[in-house]
Amino acid sequence: MDDAFNEHAPVVPTARTPRIVLFLQVISRRAPWVFAHGVFLCICIDHDGEMITGMTKHLITSALPYINGVKHLGNLAGSLLPADVYARFLRREGCNVLFLCATDEHGTPAELSALEEGVSVRDYCNKMHDVQASILKRFGLSFDHFGRSSSPQNHELTQHFYHQLARHGFIEKRIIQQVYSKQDGRFLPDRYLVGTCPKCGYQAARGDQCENCTTVLEGTDLLEPRSSLSGSTDLEVRSTTHLFLRLSQLSEEVREWVESHPNWSRLTSSIALKWLNEGLNDRCITRNLTWGIPVPEPGLEDKVFYVWFDAPIEYIAAAKEWADAEPSTRNWKTWWYEASDVEYTQFMAKDNVPFHTVFFPAMVLGTRERWTLPTNIKSFNWLTYYGGKFSTSQKRGVFLDAALTVRSADEWRFFLISNSPESDDVSFTWERFAQVINQDLVGNFGNFVNRTLRLTASQFGERIPAGGVLGEIEAELQSKCQALVESYRGNLHRTEFRKAAKDLKSLWSLGNGYLDQTTPWALVKVDQGSAARVLRMAIELIRLFAVCAHPIIPATCERIFECLELTSEERGQSFLEACSLTKLHQGRPFRVPELLFLRVDNEEIEQCKDKFGP
Repeated sequence: MDDAFNEHAPVVPTARTPRIVLFLQVISRRAPWVFAHGVFLCICIDHDGEMITGMTKHLITSALPYINGVKHLGNLAGSLLPADVYARFLRREGCNVLFLCATDEHGTPAELSALEEGVSVRDYCNKMHDVQASILKRFGLSFDHFGRSSSPQNHELTQHFYHQLARHGFIEKRIIQQVYSKQDGRFLPDRYLVGTCPKCGYQAARGDQCENCTTVLEGTDLLEPRSSLSGSTDLEVRSTTHLFLRLSQLSEEVREWVESHPNWSRLTSSIALKWLNEGLNDRCITRNLTWGIPVPEPGLEDKVFYVWFDAPIEYIAAAKEWADAEPSTRNWKTWWYEASDVEYTQFMAKDNVPFHTVFFPAMVLGTRERWTLPTNIKSFNWLTYYGGKFSTSQKRGVFLDAALTVRSADEWRFFLISNSPESDDVSFTWERFAQVINQDLVGNFGNFVNRTLRLTASQFGERIPAGGVLGEIEAELQSKCQALVESYRGNLHRTEFRKAAKDLKSLWSLGNGYLDQTTPWALVKVDQGSAARVLRMAIELIRLFAVCAHPIIPATCERIFECLELTSEERGQSFLEACSLTKLHQGRPFRVPELLFLRVDNEEIEQCKDKFGP
């Protein structure tokens, strides 16, 4: 570890959000829309009264998917996809973005899955990392780096965190009681032990957390416990030595940090405060496993760090992996260490919230170092499958590799964003999926693109027709488009994805409403000039719609960009730049694409229900 980490031990970074933020704008040469197009220089006054200058950087992380098997639609909806949409949006806004994720490779899920396949844990993780990376790439996820929690960088950083916490008195060695299986000849940490949750009665609760009610557990809390290896109930409680993080000593600092973020969603805040109000208990951070990051402590050579200790540190390690790949041009510390100009947004499902709002922040605060803490934690409820919970371990629901055999990545992306489980759980059904695809993608967006370009090509050839003078209808249309785009942009900034999708659908409807109002198919028979003006405006709308929809359905929008033969600069415009509907000059070529989307019919719905179960 760099010496700098051991030398710097400043005061605890509690509430790190600046008190005052002022924006100065350096107007760019393409800045008719002043607020939207400038490059912002952020001047902040921090809690010590110091002035900090520099362009704000946006650090984005998605909850790390477990290595055990292909992920399901719930994983995509609850963290990975919204993080990607947000990253793509901010890049289009001209922001400096670093979007990181990784496979979570330690802990009992990896060991159990490797055991089931009859291979070493390392070989299993190597294979599944490649599988997951490939599938997520096919879904269009635009990570700057997709790392691995088993990386050397994470080993180094995790052990550094441990040493810093121990140095400041937040680690304690204790003899505790743990469940031991005589038949298996070993202790049963975490998922090696299953039983009944003492809080909600769920009969398949794990030894670390109840999957049903999200309560964090110890193995000895479970009722009617049994080994997940052998099914044996011949268990006994034995003494063993482990290390504990003294969360109780950090409780007030964590509370102060949580309460310094009043703009967090109700879901995030309520889960964090529930933990804090119930009182933080010291947490065991070591396990009797062979696969993981070794504990650098004499007498504990047979133990590794608890997966929830090292996994969040991988967010930092992923940046170090990214930087180490190109050390001459990348500096991971500018994002993670004493980085006052970073806005950090985390995305996760609600069962991960306690660890990200309490456990990991306590670890960071306890190091007494100025690591970057989240500015916003965007949490989601669950996407269910016909009311039942998606589950990797129980193979329930639609998994990502199978989903791509049914429909395109963009169709899944749009459905999941427009039905994002933000305020409550959302039940996936094939009927609901078909309704969204048919109504919004086929009947609204796809229909507008198809009818516009086909009619234009049939009447004027595959060239942008002459525009003529725009009338009151077009002026009103542009005004409505701009208002909707500004609302859409604002909702994406606030990570309110369902509202953003609603704005996007309303924007598309403006296009179809314009065609229905102007009827160019009839107008062309009596006034070709006016028909040309209408169709040229409609093609401008296609360009605008594709720019705006790109963060959500990027592959489809790239097809449209190709058909309109847009330049790289035109493709990369911000939403508000694209609102000017006079950008495509007369005579520019275009091509009519194949249908962007196909209807989901009743036969396909029934086939999917038979294949995946109702």
